Amino acid sequence: MMSDWLEELPPAAREYLEGKRLDEVECIIPDLPGIARGKAVPATKFARQEYFHLPDSIFYQTITGEWGDAAGADGFIEKDMILRPDISTATAAPWTGDWTLQVIHDAFDRDGNPVEYSPRNVLKRVVDLYRAQGWEPVVAPEMEFFLVARNLDPAHEIKPMMGRSGRPAAARQAYSMTAVDEFGPVIDDIYDFAEAQGFEIDGITQEGGAGQLEINLIHGDPVRLADEVFYFKRLIREAALRHDCYATFMAKPIANEPGSAMHIHHSVLDATTGKNIFSGPQGGETDAFYHFIAGMQNHMPDALAVIAPYVNSYRRYVKDHAAPINLEWGRDNRTTGIRVPLSGPASRRVENRLAGMDCNPYLGIAASLACGYLGLMEQKKPKAEFKGDAYDGDGDIPQVLGSALDLFEEATTLHEVLGPEFARVYAIVKRAEYEEFLHVISPWEREHLLMNV
Repeated sequence: MMSDWLEELPPAAREYLEGKRLDEVECIIPDLPGIARGKAVPATKFARQEYFHLPDSIFYQTITGEWGDAAGADGFIEKDMILRPDISTATAAPWTGDWTLQVIHDAFDRDGNPVEYSPRNVLKRVVDLYRAQGWEPVVAPEMEFFLVARNLDPAHEIKPMMGRSGRPAAARQAYSMTAVDEFGPVIDDIYDFAEAQGFEIDGITQEGGAGQLEINLIHGDPVRLADEVFYFKRLIREAALRHDCYATFMAKPIANEPGSAMHIHHSVLDATTGKNIFSGPQGGETDAFYHFIAGMQNHMPDALAVIAPYVNSYRRYVKDHAAPINLEWGRDNRTTGIRVPLSGPASRRVENRLAGMDCNPYLGIAASLACGYLGLMEQKKPKAEFKGDAYDGDGDIPQVLGSALDLFEEATTLHEVLGPEFARVYAIVKRAEYEEFLHVISPWEREHLLMNV
């Protein structure tokens, strides 16, 4: 059985193990925040098991480890899910001390039905809705993150890491190759880990923040790209730890610096012809192109609690700070929330610039695709293209998580696309998390209110 399983591995995993003895397999599944949950098992045991169990309560946890009251009619009995491996996701864990593979699993109930609130299943559901219409959605995520100094006390502000020059990483050095060189050893390990895992990086650039980098991935199937972002977050963290720093995917880790986004580029292909449905026979923009944009404008406010899932997420939406504040759309305009990049007809695409890097990649991509899908089905027209600086306009998205959750909880049309049971669980867990945050008294409040009000 072991040899049969090893023969099914993706090429990169087989190459990684060539001439080696596999020691361990990490059986993992992403939870609502996107944390890898699961268990590590000896390779010989993994070869014998078709599935393993974890309690469904892993999807009811907040980011702090508390639980939302989302168990449903059965009550909080922590019933087991059946987790089955997707061998196509098998990849190396090259930072470990032995020869280890990671394998992403999918969650099913005892009757063999997909667990609706498992994030990977949510994305698969949305992709299946596209395919039922004869469409193949294509996405390309961009990952922004900060390399920061070790932070051992949450009461202390997060600071940029020290570069190889011995100076803290500098801000406002976007696209600087010198700035990228400051993090050379970390980036080298990121490349090495990615190569061992079989991931192709389209490029690494310095962004505008101090120690802020961006990695672009090659476009492709939404589930596969979400798997890669899920894996990348872990490998980038591991690479940073080797060099006495942290990698953080917080939306806004450092005050007065830009935030970190997960910009998502979308196109949709006709499943029969392979042609981009956003472009007509003569290369012009089609009705479907405009309908997709309209769907994002009409439904993104309802989806914001998914693509901006934490209180910190909303600190990123600051006028003139490299993040959108509204849902205007424009061609080659980075001030709009919805951007149409320069491209030829075959690669015409729509970029969602609102999603934060702190979102679960499966849920962020699912929510973004869901908005576009609703637009394609509703066939409405978008607002007129915005010309000029969109920061000059008023913001039209929620400014705090509580308001975003209010919209999400009422968005039954969006729930039908993402899955009503997912929407129920997600709303309960995020509301519990938000209310937990409201019990925290911040340093700003102590500084300005203690003696003055």
